[in-house]
Amino acid sequence: MKKVAPLEAILWSIAFPGFPQLLSGKYIKGFLFLFLEFLVNGQSHFNKAIMLSFLGDTRLAGEIVNYQWLMFYPCIYMFAMWDAYKNSLERESQFSYIPFAFAAYFVTIGLMYSPIVTIKNRLIGPIFLPILFIIPGLVAGFFIRYILIKIRGSM
Repeated sequence: MKKVAPLEAILWSIAFPGFPQLLSGKYIKGFLFLFLEFLVNGQSHFNKAIMLSFLGDTRLAGEIVNYQWLMFYPCIYMFAMWDAYKNSLERESQFSYIPFAFAAYFVTIGLMYSPIVTIKNRLIGPIFLPILFIIPGLVAGFFIRYILIKIRGSM
């Protein structure tokens, strides 16, 4: 089984969930993440929404996306990323899952609010608003992880 470096695992997982698992020889898990990526991506029309958003048509992106399917994406995506990161570490890191979990929570919240949040009468949309919500999710997750490590260390 090949060991993948933590940064390599994160970057490949950002590109395509399941790739780091395949690179490290965890084939069942890797193919499961790939299958889920294709399933949710296809059913939610995610790629079409990404394309429309980058072309500036965030309103149409919000209309064509299937929110019922897309709501699964942040948790699958962040779990696959955490799994790749966790498996790349030489030894287990305390509470390493917390920033990933909070990023998934916040991205999901961003997705829920994406049909109504505008800036200067311009809809941010189902792609860019959830992406923006990653930042407070990671900040909250790293902060909570820091507190838990301090509490555990003082016991």
